[in-house]
Amino acid sequence: MWNHLDLESDIQTERLLLTPLQVDHADLLFPLLKDEGLHRFIGGAPLTLEELRARYEVLARRLSADGKELWLNWIVRRRADDAAVGTMQATVSGSRAELAWVMGQPWQGRGYASEAARSIIEWLAGYALVDEVRAHIHPEHAASERVARAVGFAPTDVFAEGERIWRLGIDEGRAQPSTRGGS
Repeated sequence: MWNHLDLESDIQTERLLLTPLQVDHADLLFPLLKDEGLHRFIGGAPLTLEELRARYEVLARRLSADGKELWLNWIVRRRADDAAVGTMQATVSGSRAELAWVMGQPWQGRGYASEAARSIIEWLAGYALVDEVRAHIHPEHAASERVARAVGFAPTDVFAEGERIWRLGIDEGRAQPSTRGGS
């Protein structure tokens, strides 16, 4: 079903390089992701390095065990110095993708999440892979709401597990509304 996709190539933006996630990326991302402050809105606690490696081993398979979901995960690095700044995730099921981002606290507020999200939405649209992209955002997470708005998502009245669903429709291979601009 997804044989036509190039799941191994990097995605480049003006400032960022998104590389498909591999197990060894845990070593690069662990210093960022062990920050307990990142879990304020998403819950849980930081994973140990060993737990993070085990999680990435599963995610690097790119498919759920039943083959019904495509798991797309990237490490996000700055092109200027190759510094790891965070991760991006798109889970594709049917004609919809669920998009999620985590940027390390030192890199927040610089527009990296918006830039990376925009590139993934354009990648998904380029393959005509989905007709809708959603993001689940805690209603008190103003920074993630700013990212969502910058990329073109609109909030819905629907909540799942305490998070508001934000929606972006894909029309004729282009994200709607425009994915230009943003923070």
